[in-house]
Amino acid sequence: MTYPRTQILRLFVSSIILVGIILALLILTRAQDPIPAAIVSVPRTESWWTTLHERTLERVRQGGVDLLLIGDSITQGWADEGRRIWDVYYGHRRAVNLGFNGDRTEHVLWRLNHGEIDGIAPKLAVVMIGTNNTGARHDSAEETAAGIQAILTILRTRLPGTKILLLGVFPREALAENPLRRLNASINDRLRAYADNRHIFFLDLSLRFLDEQGRLSEILMPDYLHPSERGYQVWADGMEEIIRKLLAE
Repeated sequence: MTYPRTQILRLFVSSIILVGIILALLILTRAQDPIPAAIVSVPRTESWWTTLHERTLERVRQGGVDLLLIGDSITQGWADEGRRIWDVYYGHRRAVNLGFNGDRTEHVLWRLNHGEIDGIAPKLAVVMIGTNNTGARHDSAEETAAGIQAILTILRTRLPGTKILLLGVFPREALAENPLRRLNASINDRLRAYADNRHIFFLDLSLRFLDEQGRLSEILMPDYLHPSERGYQVWADGMEEIIRKLLAE
């Protein structure tokens, strides 16, 4: 199988970018420290994951993509609990869901480098990733933020005309003092600095899911992680204004 020269060139450029990120981190840390897993592009091996990736490539090859939503199971859930809201808010916007259950930053990096943004020029990409770095591996906030920054770098390089809406990682666990809640909040503190308000915009919707005491609503997130249908409504309402602006509607 042969690949077009443009695709080979894009993959080469992306590889150079990732190498640069890794080298920069090595310079800033001791040589014996391991490279954070969050920035090392790797695929997953589950058959369902590979199948979903292939289906996604089929959709992307069809073209006609104005809006991307990139993330993990929380984003993938637009096709399940959030389907009704998706149809109302995004069905007419030529939107494609790039959310894969269980993905961490390194898996999103691999997907973006292997076809999921090839040959398209969306107006806007919405990115929310990182809570599985928190929950599955307990990455530090610095490591997860570095993985997210690598994702932003690929999007800016490969899709230079696409605006990016970077969402704060949603709160998880019931109480403000719970460790994973605090870790996600610490990630968000770092993500704010990535917004230049020209190409990359930051929006933190965390407070919309919390009560006055900072408790996560069980109605909006029954397992204190994934939104219910009402939670997806809150999410859609929370970013509708900025999406309209960034899509120039």
